[in-house]
Amino acid sequence: MRDPGNPSEPDSCHYAFPLPISPVIDPITLELVRIDILPSGLDEKVEPLRPWQPVGPSEYIPEAQSLRTDLKALRVVQPEGVSFTVENFSELGRLIRWQKWDFKVGFNQREGMVLYDVHYDNRPLFYRLSLSDMCIPYADPRSPFHRKAAFDLGDAGAGIMANNLQLGCDCLGSIYYMGGVLADSHGKPVDMPNVICIHEQDAGILWKHTNYRTNRAVVVRNRELVLQTILTVSNYEYILSFVFNTAGDLAYEARATGILSTQPVDVGLTKTPHPFGTVVHPGVLAGFHQHFFSLRIDPMVAGHGNTVVYDEAVAIPRDPKLNPHGVGYTVRRTEIGTSGGFDLDANTNRTFKVINPAVRNPVNGAAVGYKVMVPPMQPILADADSFHHRRAEFADRSVYVTRYADGELYAGGLYTNQSRGGAGVRSWAERRDSLAGGDPVLWVQFGINHIPRVEDFPVMPAETLRVTLRPVNFFDRNPAIDVPPSRQEVNCSVSVDGNSHGPGGEEGGQGQNTACCASAGCT
Repeated sequence: MRDPGNPSEPDSCHYAFPLPISPVIDPITLELVRIDILPSGLDEKVEPLRPWQPVGPSEYIPEAQSLRTDLKALRVVQPEGVSFTVENFSELGRLIRWQKWDFKVGFNQREGMVLYDVHYDNRPLFYRLSLSDMCIPYADPRSPFHRKAAFDLGDAGAGIMANNLQLGCDCLGSIYYMGGVLADSHGKPVDMPNVICIHEQDAGILWKHTNYRTNRAVVVRNRELVLQTILTVSNYEYILSFVFNTAGDLAYEARATGILSTQPVDVGLTKTPHPFGTVVHPGVLAGFHQHFFSLRIDPMVAGHGNTVVYDEAVAIPRDPKLNPHGVGYTVRRTEIGTSGGFDLDANTNRTFKVINPAVRNPVNGAAVGYKVMVPPMQPILADADSFHHRRAEFADRSVYVTRYADGELYAGGLYTNQSRGGAGVRSWAERRDSLAGGDPVLWVQFGINHIPRVEDFPVMPAETLRVTLRPVNFFDRNPAIDVPPSRQEVNCSVSVDGNSHGPGGEEGGQGQNTACCASAGCT
């Protein structure tokens, strides 16, 4: 529905005018079966349709706003070009090399962007990395809202929903774009240009130390390589990225933005708390809902024979000899020997790791590995007998570990549309397969319990989640120790207060960090 006050504007926010009716269509004949009247009060009671009450629009397009005029231009410039290279390894993928990293990038209908054969300094780390599924179950128990649960990958497809990314809009700086060719619903080829953008970005300070005896500071900035794709699934946008840095970290980042999925609410209830959502505009209810993402990690850390463990920090009981002052704690390790589902535990700092027991660190003899840093997530709130819970097999545990099996790529199962559950990662984990011999697959879940705010409408500021894979005893020292330090003649920063802030500090003073980025000037 367009803005009734401006029906000629095709980009008006129709989510600000939800209709109180729901047509029911026969999917075979496409005939109208009936029209349901939606509940719009505080309970399941359905009132007769009332005359429509006009309300004002809530637009997101820039021409409908009074835009700020005091925001100065900020440009990302790489005068010497990019630090990565791209090679074609097939018609469907690229080989990327950047700062000791090398990996292959593919793109498909369901998962969108997929990474293969990830190495750092020629050492193997991961066979395959992909976002395997997403589910967004809603909390309104009233009919027909109780059926509302979207599987944005299984039902829609991350590949086919990917945006055509544009210079200066979705990606800034010096950009390499990847496209793809997918199939439409009739099996015909669809050209998908610019579905992945690849670029570098500054991400603040990576490491720094000041020798307080001499006041000499060494600082290295964090450079990241970003591979980004953006999905538009009806109302929501998802900005999805693989992010590499120079210290051996690999992260997966998901940002949720776009427009809330809305439903009608009586205008008179605008200022009344609602049990199933937040009123974000007169006559507009944004229902409570959860977003669940499942990242599939197929590891090869230092080669074959990987094992999944979790470490926990536990207090040592007070003991006259071992812990007389009650301050001691140690780390307890648990090896995951059979497939199953597992949870985070902030009370013990439970940290999941992929290790290779056959390869030992030369400094301390520990098994080399990568830890998985997972943001906390509230599990699905729909009960175990609900279709929401049965279908979203990945939404109840932060981590699943299964034994690799051909064809088991999608946490929600091969077919999510109208599924009844029983064919996804929870079911595979319940086989209790032995993980002896080292062929595990990790399924890492993360998400948001989205209690909408008025500030999320008419379009929501992005909410960001990041899963990080970080080396643990994999290298013999900080792998970013050889990154050149930050230097003003390269960075060309500008002081806006009129002072030089040069090698002697402000006005030649002797404050700390005096020789941090000393230079003769920008070149």
